[in-house]
Amino acid sequence: MATRTSAARRLPSWQSRPERRRPRLARMTWRKHDGAPASEPDLIDPSSPAWVHTAMHTAIGLARHGASLVVTARDAGRAQKAVDRITVDAPGAEVDVVSLDLADLADAKRAAKDVSAAYDRIDILVNNAGIMIPPKLTLTADGFELQMGTNHLGHFAWTAGLWPLLVASNSRVVTVSSMAHTSVGSIDLDALTPAGSSRKYQRWQTYGESKLANLMFALELDRRAKAAGLGVVSVPAHPGYASTNLTKTGPTVNGLSLPGIGMHQITKIIGQPASHGAWPLLMAATDPTLTGGEYVGPAGFRGMRGRPKLVGMSRVARDEELADQLWVASESAAGVVFDV
Repeated sequence: MATRTSAARRLPSWQSRPERRRPRLARMTWRKHDGAPASEPDLIDPSSPAWVHTAMHTAIGLARHGASLVVTARDAGRAQKAVDRITVDAPGAEVDVVSLDLADLADAKRAAKDVSAAYDRIDILVNNAGIMIPPKLTLTADGFELQMGTNHLGHFAWTAGLWPLLVASNSRVVTVSSMAHTSVGSIDLDALTPAGSSRKYQRWQTYGESKLANLMFALELDRRAKAAGLGVVSVPAHPGYASTNLTKTGPTVNGLSLPGIGMHQITKIIGQPASHGAWPLLMAATDPTLTGGEYVGPAGFRGMRGRPKLVGMSRVARDEELADQLWVASESAAGVVFDV
């Protein structure tokens, strides 16, 4: 959730909107942690803006309840599609857009600077952009494997750049992980070096490691914020087995993966709707009873679908020593000092 500064540096024309009054914090509540309403959360206070990072159905859910949104996109065309989709499903929604390419660390840092100059408050940051199982090894602009470079390092640099504003706002940070984090037993920290990209490419293994990194980053961020006595709260979440574009776009990066395309078709049939996949993210972003460090996901069979609740995680995700090593390695790889 973000509020513009009165003397903000103007963003490019396709990113900017008129000045508006500063709303209050919007919150949604869920009836139980083991079950949510049949559609969307009950609204307590239909007010404040939301910083939503490429989480389309999460953005729509918040916009329907009065939140003002800032979404990110890699180019103006994608941005306009996002705005059109949100305003169709949530007429009257206030939506700003900022360009951001997480596969380029310099761009992630630039975007964070632009946001910090243009807004004086972020109430909720949702880190949800990602790439899934490209069929061939693909590198980011900085030479990292695309999944680890985008899903983890890009978000790490982006959040680090926003950190002073997040601290000043006592923000809530939601980082989106995946059930796939349980498919790996650890993280190869060599993957956080360009040289590590030369290892044998195993797309599912790398995807699982990137989502484990997301979860460990979110938990470590919350631990560090609490230890420093800060008001920032970090709550990771996962959408379950949801029918989103993630399973469609990833398998077509740098080649065509017929198994990947097939998986997307299967997901469309047996996965839960993307709007339901947004429920755990909405709960993580807005439930006032969450204090940080919880993990939110679907309550159904094997966490694949259903109403949101607090869920478990793998043992390695709770490894604080590895999380600290991941943090240090991420600072070095991203070229940032993330001093909480």
